Amino acid sequence: MAVDVLPASGRWEDFASFMVPRKPGAGGCVCMAYRDGRLDMPGRIAHMRDECSREPGPGVLAYVDGEVAGWCSVAPKSSYRRLLNSHTIPHLDEESDPWAIVCFVVRSGYRKRGLMHELLEGAVEHARSSGAELVEGYPAETTGEHLDVVSGYVGTTELFRAHGFEIIQPTKAHSGGALRWLMRRTLR
Repeated sequence: MAVDVLPASGRWEDFASFMVPRKPGAGGCVCMAYRDGRLDMPGRIAHMRDECSREPGPGVLAYVDGEVAGWCSVAPKSSYRRLLNSHTIPHLDEESDPWAIVCFVVRSGYRKRGLMHELLEGAVEHARSSGAELVEGYPAETTGEHLDVVSGYVGTTELFRAHGFEIIQPTKAHSGGALRWLMRRTLR
């Protein structure tokens, strides 16, 4: 299994192939929940199309044997409106504008192959190559228990720890009933 993780900039069609609902009138996040969840579906699609048209882009895509298989949202924290206004996610060192990893999506048929590890490392490398000095995430503490697919979109503390992230402090947020933590990795 050959895996490549690439920035989403210039890859709108690949992003849209599994992140944009196909049925007219269907709902969905389109990875806009943290960016600006107030937008309607056409607005969400237009916003993400624009993000994918420029650098550094809104995140990274994982390809397995050339087929798009996963997504990780990673961008400067200042680009996530909901994070900036959050009362549940702590705000530390905001003047350094850390990059934030807020979402993972792995397509059905590609799960349980370790793609979240590939996506996380690809997100870190994308942030580093884009000039980030610090990257953070807000994963759930599972303490060995399984998170369902919907709740697991934030990742787990075990995943982030395996990639050099350190626990900084608990958040007031939960996912699937599990406490979420602020975790960081310095990129110098």
